[in-house]
Amino acid sequence: MKRLYRILLYILLLLCGFFAGGYVVLKMWQRENVKIENFIRVSNRTNKVSTLVTAMENKYVEKIDVDSLIEEVLPVILEKLDPHSAYYPAEEAQESNDELHGSFSGIGIQFSVQDDTIRVNSVVRGGPSEKVGVLAGDKIILIDDSLYAGQGISSNDVVKNLKGPEGTEVTISVMRSGEPELIDFTIERGPIPLKSVDASYMITQEIGYILINKFGETTYSEMMNCLANLQNAGMKKLIVDLRGNTGGYLGTAIQMVNEFLPKNDMIVYTEGANSRYAEQRANGHGRYQTIPLVVMIDESSASASEIFAGAVQDNDRGTIVGRRSYGKGLVQEPIDFSDGSSIRLTIARYYTPSGRCIQKPYDEGSEEYAKDLFKRYEHGEFFSADSVKLDQTEVFKTKNGRTVYGGGGIMPDHFVPQDTIAYSEYYASIVRKSIVNKFSFRYVDSRRSDLKQYNTTEKLISYLNRDNVLSQLQQSAAAEGVKRDASATSEAIAQLKRVLYATIIYDAMEMEDYIRYVNEDDSTIKKAIEVLQ
Repeated sequence: MKRLYRILLYILLLLCGFFAGGYVVLKMWQRENVKIENFIRVSNRTNKVSTLVTAMENKYVEKIDVDSLIEEVLPVILEKLDPHSAYYPAEEAQESNDELHGSFSGIGIQFSVQDDTIRVNSVVRGGPSEKVGVLAGDKIILIDDSLYAGQGISSNDVVKNLKGPEGTEVTISVMRSGEPELIDFTIERGPIPLKSVDASYMITQEIGYILINKFGETTYSEMMNCLANLQNAGMKKLIVDLRGNTGGYLGTAIQMVNEFLPKNDMIVYTEGANSRYAEQRANGHGRYQTIPLVVMIDESSASASEIFAGAVQDNDRGTIVGRRSYGKGLVQEPIDFSDGSSIRLTIARYYTPSGRCIQKPYDEGSEEYAKDLFKRYEHGEFFSADSVKLDQTEVFKTKNGRTVYGGGGIMPDHFVPQDTIAYSEYYASIVRKSIVNKFSFRYVDSRRSDLKQYNTTEKLISYLNRDNVLSQLQQSAAAEGVKRDASATSEAIAQLKRVLYATIIYDAMEMEDYIRYVNEDDSTIKKAIEVLQ
């Protein structure tokens, strides 16, 4: 009889055709010792949804686009659950997957839309565009004979037309400085790698530094290659920079932090109402179990970053430096639809080795949840450790007995405030109006051939000093209505100069050159080095 019920339910699922309901029932079907009443109950819910959709399509007073209606309703339903359960239309789901998979198919350029023009900022080495001769500084005017210059251009529209299946072709027509006519390039799309490690270098003679921007499919192998190179360069201690890293794959974070922990140290455990307790422990095969370690975090470090930092902190394996992390302690599982769209459904909470869940409260609704970082800024948390509001009702202990708290991110062992010394209204106005970015691109674009000879940061900075580029920026700002403020402090002017130089380095050189320059004056980096020394 039970077998007959199961067959009938399976047929019912095929008939109802509503994927989400079918997914839930099939998942329940796979579990052991689930009573048949559960299947009937879920099937009845699915029937309601299916009946409603059919009735709207066939009986409603006006013609409606049911598919569009469902697209609007799904996010609303998921929003009622928690802030991180979400629905992604096909295009957004693909972009999210591409980023975490570590590659996508395209033409291999970085671009920006400035002055209603698509400007090629850089060309991926060895990529399809470099192979046919596209250069940084080219301005894309046509894509497959369609005009892409003028008002109304969006970066999303450009991406849609440049990305595509591997092996397909796209033709672009570019305007190049010194060339009287447009130059046409037919480019065969190919795989474009997305790096997870933005920089890896020796920051002192003994201390290695690695900046990780996400936890994707390729991040572990990237990290291991970088660490091997650093070790060959004399690394005795290590800084792992997870600031701004919003997370990624849970499994990747576990795999990576395992390299630093001794055997049987807890890494993380997960549990939910419908997800059994599952723990992950270090297997003892890590190659860097004893290296002195600092992990840097800030308010944008979330999810997998917090798993990594939490495992290091709770096991007293290293020192956490920076500011309190975001506070995302929920685990999502992807549920893919046949049209390419998907749901990310929260299935469990994760807990650090000491037993704390660092998920910040979300009982006031998604709107208030989204304002959390702004509220932290308002009450001074970014500038003073005393302003940090932690839930201290539950106390947790690290491996060596230090006190830590959950319920709102990971508090670093050494707090480093944001620097406000360099602030002035003059500086803020220039930054707000994106004058630095616009000036930098025009400056680099008009001098690309000359700047090629300055192939190190030191040489480029020496040239910028000789060219008095800061004065040129201030003249440009004045032309846009931001007059030089005589009351601006010398610190504010010095900071403006550093931001300008950093932006020019970013536009003219490689990402690692930019990060090296920015790190030279970074107070969190200085604290990390101090801790290790």
